[in-house]
Amino acid sequence: MQSLLNNIYQEVIPMLGQGKVADYIPALACVDPHQFGIAICDNEDNLFSVGDAHTAFSIQSISKVFNLVLAINHYGEGLWQRVGCEPSGLPFNSLVQLEYENGIPRNPFINAGALAISDMNQSRFASPHLAMRDFVRRLAANPEISANRAVADSEFEYRARNAASAYLMKAFGNFENEVEDVLHSYFYNCALEMSCVDLARSVSFLANRGHSLCADEQILTPSQTSQVNSLLATSGMYNEAGSFAFQVGLPGKSGVGGGIIAVVPGRFSICVFSPALNPMGNSQLGVAALTSLTKHINWSVY
Repeated sequence: MQSLLNNIYQEVIPMLGQGKVADYIPALACVDPHQFGIAICDNEDNLFSVGDAHTAFSIQSISKVFNLVLAINHYGEGLWQRVGCEPSGLPFNSLVQLEYENGIPRNPFINAGALAISDMNQSRFASPHLAMRDFVRRLAANPEISANRAVADSEFEYRARNAASAYLMKAFGNFENEVEDVLHSYFYNCALEMSCVDLARSVSFLANRGHSLCADEQILTPSQTSQVNSLLATSGMYNEAGSFAFQVGLPGKSGVGGGIIAVVPGRFSICVFSPALNPMGNSQLGVAALTSLTKHINWSVY
């Protein structure tokens, strides 16, 4: 495995510098684009890594996975009355579909869906962003994980479109708490900083029928784990989900901080990181590395 990662690193590293960082979030605009790392955690908790795999970065929309898991643990199947499980086919921050479908977001990984999930968690936890932080610390076995306040404040300052989604859901009766409170929690979740190693270990339960070896805890039931993986496969990569399924063939979730998690059910969890993004908002080198990885050893779930 280590030899394979080293080969993929050498294969992809000439592409370093292609793409552009997420400059619409001012605090992310200054991130060095010349970074690239991979980490893989197998179902025996063995870890393999290469490059900048220990460099912490802003996980951004990868936090939506943990946000969803927290809500599933409290709401179970009732959660799906407020959020759908269909691909959207529109940009992740679209308002048009939300209006047309009476305030029910298509899935938990577009912004409106993640905000609806955040609203549910706001109703369950006295301090939702601390609950999230403590949850990922436990999953990663890393008590040092924390949110970057400058990134969270930067995102909150440019919150208008997310606020519009939340108020639109509130108008349809699908949002319970104060919008500004939920947005604060949501942006702090996005601003969590984790490394590839942290994230590969944190999502290992998705490759292990819901059981986390790091936390020694059953995080989800096997059935719930399958549901989350299916959503990752259909809706985890913004408008590149179809292409990602075609090229990579694994459940995955990206964030505009440059990270991508992927899951090989029954075998491995993976995280790749490189901040420069392709036109779809996914890590340019991350997608290339995962494509190479699955082609080398034929891991596609399809």
